[in-house]
Amino acid sequence: MHAMVLEQFGSPLVPRELPTPTPGPGEVLVRVHASGVNPLDTKIRAGAAAHARVQPPAVLGMDLAGVVEETGPGVDAFRRGDEVYGLTGGVGALQGSLAQYAAVDARLLAPKPTALDMREAAALPLAVVTAWEGLVDRAGVRPGQRVLVHGGAGGVGSVAVQIAAAHGAEVYATGSPRSLDVIRALGATPVDRTAVPVEEYVAEHTDGEGFDIVFDTVGGAVLDASFTAARTYTGHVVSALGWGTHSLAPLSFRGATYSGVFTLLPMLTGRGREHHGEILRKATQLADRRLLRPLLDPRRFTLDTVARAHTEVEQGTAAGKIVVDVV
Repeated sequence: MHAMVLEQFGSPLVPRELPTPTPGPGEVLVRVHASGVNPLDTKIRAGAAAHARVQPPAVLGMDLAGVVEETGPGVDAFRRGDEVYGLTGGVGALQGSLAQYAAVDARLLAPKPTALDMREAAALPLAVVTAWEGLVDRAGVRPGQRVLVHGGAGGVGSVAVQIAAAHGAEVYATGSPRSLDVIRALGATPVDRTAVPVEEYVAEHTDGEGFDIVFDTVGGAVLDASFTAARTYTGHVVSALGWGTHSLAPLSFRGATYSGVFTLLPMLTGRGREHHGEILRKATQLADRRLLRPLLDPRRFTLDTVARAHTEVEQGTAAGKIVVDVV
C-alpha cells in the first residue's frame, strides 16, 4: 500500500510502499478514504509532542473515514463494506491514517453518519471525542445551562458549540473578529475576545454570576481567564490544553471546579477505547439529525500533497478542518 511515513522528526513525510496490514483479534482492516489533519499531527511530525509517544518510522494521521475491507477474529460489530470513521492511530504504536489501509481496533470505530461524506466524517473524530469528554463526561452539560466555549470557530471549539447546543444549553463562544459570523451561524452568541474583557462579557451575558461551564480549547492565558468566568460554587471549567502552570486561586475563591481532558489516553494505554466508539456513535446520531457538522476547508489535498496540508495547518491559514483525500 501507498503511505506517507515520518522517518525523522522535523522532516517532511516521505512516500513509501508498505505491506498492507492484516487485522488481528478485535481489529478491522479499513480502506482509508480520507484523513483529517489536526494541529497535533504537525507537532508530532516536528517532534514537539512527547505525550503522543511516536517512534519513527511511523505513519501519522489520527482521524479517518473509510470502508471496512476485512474483519479480524472476534469482531461482530462491523462487516465488509461498512462505512466507518474514528480516531484510530497516528500516536503511540498505532499506525495512522495517511495510508491506503489501516488495521485498527474496532472499539475505536463507529458507523459513518449517512448525512456526511467521507471528507466531512474524517474531519470530526478528534474534535468530537475531545468536546464530548469535556462537556458531557466531565461537566455534565444539560438544558438551561450557560456554556462558554473559548475558540468557538476552531476545530474542537466549533464542535463543542454544537454539542452543547444539542444538549439544550445556551451557548456563547469567543473568537477573533473574523470568526464571529461563523460562531453565530453555529448557534452561539459570539464574543469578540480582542475587544471585550472577561469581566464585561461575564457581566453582560450572566448578570455577573458566571458561566455554568467554561470549555477552553486554547490554553495559556485563556485558561486563566476561564477561571474568572466560572459561576460561583457550581461553575465547571474544562480544558483540552491545560499543559502549563496556572494559579487555581480565582477558581478556588469561587468554589468552582476544574477538569482536564487528555483525548489520547485510551489510544496510548488501551483502556477505555470502547467509550470513544460510543461517543462517535452518539455523534453519528447528531450528525444524521443535522445537529452536528464540521467546518471544512474547501481545498483538496492528497497523500502526495500532504506536506502542503501540514504547512497550511501550521500557519493557521485554513478556513476550517483540512482533510487529505486518500482514495
